[in-house]
Amino acid sequence: MLGISAIWILVLLVGGGVALDRVLTSAITRNFDSALDYVLTAMIASSEIGPDGEVRFNRPLADQRFLEPYSGLYYQISGRGYEPFRSRSLWDRALEVGPNHSDMEVHTFDSREFSQEPLRVLERDVMLPGSPVVWRFQVAQGRTILDEQIAVLRRTLVRSFALLGLGLIFMSVLQLTYGLWPLRRVRIAIARIRSGRAARLDETFPQEITPLVEELNALLAHNETQAEEARRHAGNLAHALKTPLTVIMNEATANSADLNTTVIREATTMRRQVDHHLARARAVGRRGSAQSRAEVWPSLEAVERAVARLYPDTTIDLAGVRHAVAHVERQDLDEMLGNLIENAAKYGGSRVFVTVSEEAGFVQFLIEDDGAGIPEEQRGTLFKRGARLDTDKPGTGLGLAIVRDVAEIYGGTVALEESEDLGGLLVRLRLPAAE
Repeated sequence: MLGISAIWILVLLVGGGVALDRVLTSAITRNFDSALDYVLTAMIASSEIGPDGEVRFNRPLADQRFLEPYSGLYYQISGRGYEPFRSRSLWDRALEVGPNHSDMEVHTFDSREFSQEPLRVLERDVMLPGSPVVWRFQVAQGRTILDEQIAVLRRTLVRSFALLGLGLIFMSVLQLTYGLWPLRRVRIAIARIRSGRAARLDETFPQEITPLVEELNALLAHNETQAEEARRHAGNLAHALKTPLTVIMNEATANSADLNTTVIREATTMRRQVDHHLARARAVGRRGSAQSRAEVWPSLEAVERAVARLYPDTTIDLAGVRHAVAHVERQDLDEMLGNLIENAAKYGGSRVFVTVSEEAGFVQFLIEDDGAGIPEEQRGTLFKRGARLDTDKPGTGLGLAIVRDVAEIYGGTVALEESEDLGGLLVRLRLPAAE
């Protein structure tokens, strides 16, 4: 930023300095030429034709430098067939006379006809009364004074613009240092957090930095939450696997005749526990993804076909919004709907009714069955891992716990109610809708 500022300042100052130099140099030159033009006009006004046809002045010119040899101010009047009428200041020199001009206007140019004295020359062709000759009036002055004035002007411009440029760059340095200082404070605060001396960025920052600080604090809180979830899940998984492993070890040590059956049963329990925690870990990793999208209806149809093959005597009806899209991964949506619809078919009667609707930024699923239902006071216990009300049918009691955990990870909810239409259990699953 400082480099870009310095380059831009230099470009602007150089461009402005060149433009200003041209304007002021042109103004000084015009003022110089105006003085010579005044002398040229006075020469023409004072000129007349003498008896011998030559030009002469009827009154002397006021500037005494015309009388001093090599004074730097000269005039000359030339006409074809006549000797040039020159100022004494020319002494033994003469001004060069070019071809006649096509007009009677003043012509201005620089001349180096005197080797050590560059000249500024104004000349004009004039027809004087009483003479058929075209007279060339010339007035010249050394450019030394003009060049010195321009040199003084340019030195002043260069010094002024250099000082201005240094001042602007210095101000840019101060502005950048002051403006970026809060970011240095953020860096120092993050270093304190990394070293364990602080847990949050709790300093007061300017309002431009405050959103960044808030996002960093939110990220730290999110990381702490995920770390705590990982520790809790690891502990839960270890606890869940401990009991089956103990049972297997006891049966194996006692050389039980039911060892094979026990290993299969406990291994199935452990597999479901592992699946449950893997599902949670997968959902935790995906919940921050903005690309998590799943079309609801294809997922419902796939689950309905799978459950219908397992329970061919159960009728599963789907109804509601077909274009709904949930902000979840398709695999997680299939797992949640599969658990709920399979439970409805397993523990219900012969009918399962699934309704999909959209409301207030959520996709809502109502899964109803015509079973015996569940008393209200017992519904809360079903979300505990391993909780089962019907122990006559196979299962581990992890289905509703998995659904609840995965739904909450995505910001959704699941609740158990009574179905008014079918008389059995109604499960209300709400998941965020994708934008």
